[in-house]
Amino acid sequence: MLYLTKFLYKTFLLPPGIFIILLLAIGIWLYRRERKAAIALISITAILYILSTPIVGSLLIKSLERQYRPPASVKGDVIVMLGGGSFAGTPDIDGAGGLTGSSANRLLTAARIHKETGLPIIISAGKLYSESGNEANIAKRKLAGLGIPVDKVIAEDKSRNTYENAKYTLKILKTRHFKKPILVTSAYHMRRSVMNFKKLGVSVEPYPTDYRSDINPSVHLNSFAPCYDGFANSGMAIREYIGILALAL
Repeated sequence: MLYLTKFLYKTFLLPPGIFIILLLAIGIWLYRRERKAAIALISITAILYILSTPIVGSLLIKSLERQYRPPASVKGDVIVMLGGGSFAGTPDIDGAGGLTGSSANRLLTAARIHKETGLPIIISAGKLYSESGNEANIAKRKLAGLGIPVDKVIAEDKSRNTYENAKYTLKILKTRHFKKPILVTSAYHMRRSVMNFKKLGVSVEPYPTDYRSDINPSVHLNSFAPCYDGFANSGMAIREYIGILALAL
């Protein structure tokens, strides 16, 4: 009963499910008046529904996440953490500015690797929008709050995308004579990140984190209920594949 309630709740009350239902209803109503337009609308609605289901979103994102696994033992001389988004003015324990969920997961992984190895951390993340704040500086403050010495954290605060992450991090690697960077980013983002570094001649040890899919997922009724998370996973996976294709070409 609980799964059925959640299925109906997601499908008929919450976006994107409620919009899918409305679009489908309009398509059926339009079918008798303008068949070609109705077929086009129903087809688009079907694609929207498919991409919004958790099962499809999980399969798409998992196709990227399974390409790398965290190494059993870390062999490197510096940790490179790529940013995943931030907010400038949000309240925090020791100041203002916060990280998105993906960025926070990456930060925790980098901090835990540092705790085990003592390796320095390069945070590669600048300021993309006025409201996002400077992510590298926000992350550096948070690492200091977790007890990591300030002199162990290097803020690369100019980059605005993955290519610039690799470009500006390379300069730091050369200046500080680091040879074996351990790359920390979200698992779904790792392949494109490795390709960007490789394009600049930098070999990295991938350390994926921030997984968005289960290794052994279960399939149930709600796996087919359209929801925001399913659509978000599909969108992120498609974005990554477009970026990978652009790099390959």
